[in-house]
Amino acid sequence: MMKNKKDLSLADVRQQIDTIDSQFLELLKKRLLCAKKIGELKDQNNKAKWDPLRERQIFERLLAENNGAFPEEPLLSIFHEIITTCRLSQKKAEVAYLGPEATFSHLAGVKYFGHAATYLPMETIEDIFDEVERGRTQYGIVPVENSIEGAVTSTLDSFIKYNVKICGELNLGIIHNLVNKSGNMDDIKLVVSHPQPIAQCRQWLKKHLPNVAIQDVFSTSVAAKMAAKDPSVAAIASSLAITTYQLQTVVKGIEDYRGNTTRFLLIGKESPSRSGKDKTSLLVSLLDRPGALNDALSILAARSINLTRIESRPVKDEPGRYLFFIDMLGHLEDEIVKDGCEKLKEICSYFEWLGSYPRVGE
Repeated sequence: MMKNKKDLSLADVRQQIDTIDSQFLELLKKRLLCAKKIGELKDQNNKAKWDPLRERQIFERLLAENNGAFPEEPLLSIFHEIITTCRLSQKKAEVAYLGPEATFSHLAGVKYFGHAATYLPMETIEDIFDEVERGRTQYGIVPVENSIEGAVTSTLDSFIKYNVKICGELNLGIIHNLVNKSGNMDDIKLVVSHPQPIAQCRQWLKKHLPNVAIQDVFSTSVAAKMAAKDPSVAAIASSLAITTYQLQTVVKGIEDYRGNTTRFLLIGKESPSRSGKDKTSLLVSLLDRPGALNDALSILAARSINLTRIESRPVKDEPGRYLFFIDMLGHLEDEIVKDGCEKLKEICSYFEWLGSYPRVGE
């Protein structure tokens, strides 16, 4: 005889949760087997493992079926981890990032690929491009611009030098956490971090820890390691550093300005197929004549192609010559984008398609 809902005890409800969890686990196992089978079928037909359009359709269907019952952001996060893990079961992904471990670049990689990928720390951004171009690693994740600091020039310069394609993008909110072993502010005698986080938290530190010494170190990860070894040291570090080095949060979000966001690009050897909500990136150089930039932009405007970013970089060893990085909405497989790019090629002294990829948030 079933109990009335009002008669259920705490133990009864917990038993229901345990049953649901077990059912959920069995379904996850079945989903993983299905994903592996799909991988085998794609291999037989020589198809790409990653299908952005299919993944977007799954997310849209889940949101529609959920109808707001389960909080949407956690729902998407849960299924992102599930879908990524299942996809990586078809072929493990190796991702190079700007190390060492637990930096914001590492965190960006985990946010994009989940925890199932293999992450390889590199010493410089150029090293990441080199590893991908040589095929020693499948993907790299690199910062390209920050909402406060602006463009990451070493990334832009590496696109000029190396033959890689953009496969995706990610916006990562930069939250600086003050962390130490105890979680107690009274234990702090020294604060350490990379110079950039220190500069972005200087007013908070001045107000709340005016008599505590501050020291620059190579990275937020090195700072976290120091805090893990010395109870008197606090680090300004990422949330990933907290779990990696078993630290406690003293204060979360001590940055002086909210909304600090870094855009990361995923690079690889090939761009993915069309998802329906994409972005395309180009690298072009213009002829040395009046109105050249206006003519290039007019080609895109005439086709109602929306630009999201344009950035210039000087060409090394060629004073007065510039290359332009252009981001636009749409995929090269879209007819208007393809036509616009063909017309641009005719009037540019240099034209390179850097890639088409699912735009952030999609």
